[in-house]
Amino acid sequence: MDLRQLQALLAVADHGTFSAAAEALATVQSNVSTHVRHLERELGATLVDRHAGRLTQEGEAVVERARRIEAELEALVADVAALKHDVTGRVRAGIIGTTARWLVPPLLDLLGRRHPHVEVEIVDATSTSLEPQLVNGRLDLAVVNLPMPAPDIVTEPLFSEDLLLFVPADAPLATRKTARIGLKDLAGVALFLPPKGTAFRDLIGAAAEAEGVTLVPKAELDGIRLIASLAIAGKGAAILPATAIPPQLQTDARPIAVRGLPRRSVGVALRRRALPGAPARAFLEVLREVVADDRQRPDHVYLDA
Repeated sequence: MDLRQLQALLAVADHGTFSAAAEALATVQSNVSTHVRHLERELGATLVDRHAGRLTQEGEAVVERARRIEAELEALVADVAALKHDVTGRVRAGIIGTTARWLVPPLLDLLGRRHPHVEVEIVDATSTSLEPQLVNGRLDLAVVNLPMPAPDIVTEPLFSEDLLLFVPADAPLATRKTARIGLKDLAGVALFLPPKGTAFRDLIGAAAEAEGVTLVPKAELDGIRLIASLAIAGKGAAILPATAIPPQLQTDARPIAVRGLPRRSVGVALRRRALPGAPARAFLEVLREVVADDRQRPDHVYLDA
């Protein structure tokens, strides 16, 4: 098996056609076709359905493994360079949007000063979107909502964060004199909520159920940042992490503390059977240091022991 064959198949998977793959690899289409055909012959399976223009089931399985091989090769080169006291290479990190807003600026600043030759690619997405990208090797690590129970992933807690209810300024709850309410006060209140089965929805759903309250969805949206945008625009109420709507942002959404709401836990996720390369290890070291710095963490964010 030849690495060029795997690279050709990955290019077809990423770019959709043999011609586009050839352009991405700076070669000719016949070379890509030859590499894929030789790989198919060695494996005894058709990997690309030429008529449908997509990977077969066998092709998908090979691509998933090939991405991990590609990531390990990049890590190998970076590790050897790091032994020469020069951390170089690329790290691909996913970060949930509400955390990325405050974490990325100091993270990139410190990483740039400490490891100037490390290239960084950051993907801003939801935990549910980041999980498969981490498993298939597109990402080296991800900062996500916990828990993340996928069997191929290990996690490390980083910090916890208060949850607040954000309501439009003219909502009945916003006009109450008390600065704090109970979960029972949310009975019958339509909320923008994440879908059932996500870590964040399960967290607040369990707290409400313990108080005998059934949450009423105004709409279910997979993305805390999207929910925060609707709250900022005054389109409805939502339970959000405290940092989802920064205090300096101009908004009519009023934050209200709710007794009984737990904190959400955020951590870093890695592939269970993968050894992070030197750039990823450098990124992790800086990530932990920034989170541990009391000056960098916003209000309502607490360092996990």
